[in-house]
Amino acid sequence: MANVIKLRKGLDIALKGKPAKEKIAAKVSEEYALVPDSFVGIVPKVVVKEGDHVKAGDALFVNKQYPDVRFASPVSGTVSAVVRGERRKVLCVTVKADKEQAYVDFGKKDVAKMDGDSVKTALLEAGLFGFINQLPYAVSTTPDTMPKAIFVSALRDMPLAADFEFELQGSENDFQTGLTALSKIAKTYLGIGKNQESKALTEAKDVDVNVFDGPCPAGNVSVQVNHLDPVNKGEVVWTVDPSAVIFFGRLFNDGKVDMRRTIAVGGSEVKNPAYVDTIVGAQIVSLVAGNLDESRKVRLINGNVLTGSPCSTDDFLGAHTSEITAIPEGDDADEMLGWIMPRFKQFSVNRSYFSWLLGKKEYALDARVKGGERRIIMSGEYDKVLPMDIYGEYLIKALITGDIDRQEALGIYEVAPEDFALAEFVDSSKLELQRIVREGLNILRKENA
Repeated sequence: MANVIKLRKGLDIALKGKPAKEKIAAKVSEEYALVPDSFVGIVPKVVVKEGDHVKAGDALFVNKQYPDVRFASPVSGTVSAVVRGERRKVLCVTVKADKEQAYVDFGKKDVAKMDGDSVKTALLEAGLFGFINQLPYAVSTTPDTMPKAIFVSALRDMPLAADFEFELQGSENDFQTGLTALSKIAKTYLGIGKNQESKALTEAKDVDVNVFDGPCPAGNVSVQVNHLDPVNKGEVVWTVDPSAVIFFGRLFNDGKVDMRRTIAVGGSEVKNPAYVDTIVGAQIVSLVAGNLDESRKVRLINGNVLTGSPCSTDDFLGAHTSEITAIPEGDDADEMLGWIMPRFKQFSVNRSYFSWLLGKKEYALDARVKGGERRIIMSGEYDKVLPMDIYGEYLIKALITGDIDRQEALGIYEVAPEDFALAEFVDSSKLELQRIVREGLNILRKENA
């Protein structure tokens, strides 16, 4: 029987526009792009040029510091652009897709007969190894790391997050193959939610299945690491998105890089919140065309509302993105008497408004911060929504002051920016906590290099 871990701290935010468990047709994307920023911590070196023809599985760029780590094209076609920004930073490599897709043949493999080194080699050759992240530092991992364990969280519980059980349908065999492959490298933990019933999750083989019962962010993989096998200084664990596990399984079962996936399109400004079948790197316009409420300004988000990044329809689906979200921008809001109104239709964490009297309901929150940045308030707000054995407020203060010794003592090696997403949402000081954590992790990584 699976181990059940109950969590009390956290916060579930009910937002309007939850995707219905049905698929709607999406436009076929003409171009696809791989964005280096999707793989945190790498320094990209482009290995193709405009006009080159590539197959799905051919490398578009590599990690300059670790050239063995290749990043595969999600489709076959002609490289249409290498887009660069300031200081020639690589923003993305775009590929104009062929009508008939061609794949590099990496050969089918029986993972039951493979060892950890051969699994790692296969992922490197196919350009999929970069989909593996690590703690500490919450970055894309490198081949020289030796993980003490690997963690996969199949529970997505951020507001309007895609349901992985729905995405998993039809790919159960590939998911199991991917889990078995990872288990050859190190002990592998699979975290699931108490309401998930798919046998591919509850009866997964070759992994240690753990059930997490509690509010968001119980699905955060670093929260699960904290409760199962915390990371100490000098230790490394790998974390893998469940969609990437499916990609790994397809590589071994079919011998090709196949990055097809199902993503959610939701939010209060989406006319028909549902799921669409697409491929990593698709144009966002192909996913939302004709499905957005254009009566007011919309904040389009590449990811979920707490951890995603603002985007436009000209951008591309991120490599780790499982949902596209649309909420009101809020710049047209004009509230009479402001905060003094009873506000029966607005969400409040601490019941400052009267909306809590109406029972459970869904809210259409906009992108306004509703306040300016101010001095940090030691109020215990972070601890109420951070289900980890760390002192969140003290850790943030250590990050702001650059006290590395204090950061290490307070558990910096166990956290990722997304763990502070809810704390940022409830923060009275209006601090950009995820940015603070990301910058602190980057500095710490350089110090320990």
